[in-house]
Amino acid sequence: MLERNTIHCGDTFSLLKEVEDASMDLIVCDGPYGVTDEPWDGIPSIQEFNLTLIESFAPKLKEGGALYLFGKPDCIDFIDYRQFLNLRSKIVWYQPSRLAQGRINYTNNYDIICYFIKGKKPQCYNLDAIRVAQLVELAHRNRCENVPSVTNGKFGKTKYNPKGKNPGDVWGDIKQLTYKSKELVSRKALNTIQKPERLIERIVLASSSPGDLVLDPFAGVGTCPVVCKRHQRDFIGFEVEPNFVKAANERLRKFRDNPNFLPLE
Repeated sequence: MLERNTIHCGDTFSLLKEVEDASMDLIVCDGPYGVTDEPWDGIPSIQEFNLTLIESFAPKLKEGGALYLFGKPDCIDFIDYRQFLNLRSKIVWYQPSRLAQGRINYTNNYDIICYFIKGKKPQCYNLDAIRVAQLVELAHRNRCENVPSVTNGKFGKTKYNPKGKNPGDVWGDIKQLTYKSKELVSRKALNTIQKPERLIERIVLASSSPGDLVLDPFAGVGTCPVVCKRHQRDFIGFEVEPNFVKAANERLRKFRDNPNFLPLE
């Protein structure tokens, strides 16, 4: 088994061979999208690439363990992943502030996060850890809760919760990083590599528990490892680019020196 709480420098598929089967509680895969000219993103068929990832990840997950796979809207189209994992949701990470503007088509304003589990029932789903503010006026909410299907029927569990509501499968409340973001490691990492800590935090809190083991197969500059350590999860990270491994280890060092530090948007 690879050493925990370490970012290993190397190729993901090679390093995966050293991971024990049924050892991972959660995999957070923010890998190639197949849409840029970057050398690491030059994937001839992103669908086939993602199918290979899913097939490779499935044995490494515990029963009920989760995989979150990032990509563009077509990232798992035209492939049959059902023999490996069960797709629970396609989460839309909505970014209306993107600068790119389509000239002959509608501008793409969202990424997809595919949420899979191994088997039929998730090992954990910690809703209370990821609740968001209610957007519906409370008076209107109270009126809705007085209808028979809620008071005495099958929708009783939909009643107002003072802790907040389920974030749903469209996440528009977490902004992408900008050049002014406090947590941005480098301009090279902006958008294509580095995701906001709040985004990864929601995933880690929802689908793992303290002490669990999280695999980040494309660790980049270390966002997922930092989030894991902040919330008492262990991690194993892979990253092929030595400069990113160095930057990620520096982030981890800063966290160890000041574990209460929270980056601002």
